[in-house]
Amino acid sequence: MPRVTRGFKARRRRNRVLKLAKGFRGARHRLYRTATEAVDRALSYAFRDRRAKKRDFRRLWIVRIGAAAELNGTSYSRLIGGLKKANVELDRKVLSNLAILDPNAFSAVAKLAS
Repeated sequence: MPRVTRGFKARRRRNRVLKLAKGFRGARHRLYRTATEAVDRALSYAFRDRRAKKRDFRRLWIVRIGAAAELNGTSYSRLIGGLKKANVELDRKVLSNLAILDPNAFSAVAKLAS
């Protein structure tokens, strides 16, 4: 009696996993069982790191704003506090870009905060 290969649905499921494992090294892109483990792990890392990326960028922006604030004779916390009191609604991403691309504009914003 021939073995049961489960047909179309199982092949489609396996091919979906192997397609996700494209580019993996060694058996991880060839063999279904190892590919399944590798893909599950990769997808969980991707889910986690989409959230971590947001935190990482915010930290980067804060470091850049802090460095630019020091050049303008103030600290990061005083700058942010002053901007809140002055009702300047620029977020950290925009402030960071100003600090890099247009230091004169950042200086003007820093003056508003003091």
